[in-house]
Amino acid sequence: MRPVADMDQGAKMYFFSVCFLYFISSALSLKKSDCEVCVTVVEKFGNSLSADIKSNPKLIEDEFRKFCKTSKAKENRFCYYLGGLEESATGILGELSKPLSWSMPPEKICEKLKKKDSQICDLHYDKTIDLRTVDLKKLKVRDLKKILSDWDETCEGCIEKTDFIKRIEELKPQYMHQEL
Repeated sequence: MRPVADMDQGAKMYFFSVCFLYFISSALSLKKSDCEVCVTVVEKFGNSLSADIKSNPKLIEDEFRKFCKTSKAKENRFCYYLGGLEESATGILGELSKPLSWSMPPEKICEKLKKKDSQICDLHYDKTIDLRTVDLKKLKVRDLKKILSDWDETCEGCIEKTDFIKRIEELKPQYMHQEL
């Protein structure tokens, strides 16, 4: 390639146009925060594959179905959208397996998946609640229920917010001790 100073005016314009388009496309490309569940799952799943499986789209699809059997919450919903679960209504696993076999970056794979199904990038992880510092009285009932659900606990007969807070306070020593 010739130095830019030695190029004629038309070549310079072409060179700068290509550079400009490259920088614009990279600035507009999908970021992990735009599609956090997709990018995280594709990274985690891709890293779990051996080299011989990673080169075969059919084996990738089989492994993804196995991977999805243990998925929970938002990751399970992602699996559902792609067709990785038995109860999935549709399937676009090929849109994951082929690019993965080509070693395409997770962000680019998710960008392609988003074009097929926009719901894929609507998935976001729930914020985590630090029970050591949070004032339970300031949380919404929905968040209190989620804490109990994360612990696989229920609150029988709970009607008011104070009932949920009381139940969490009862269980807190048991679960906070496990986290340490």
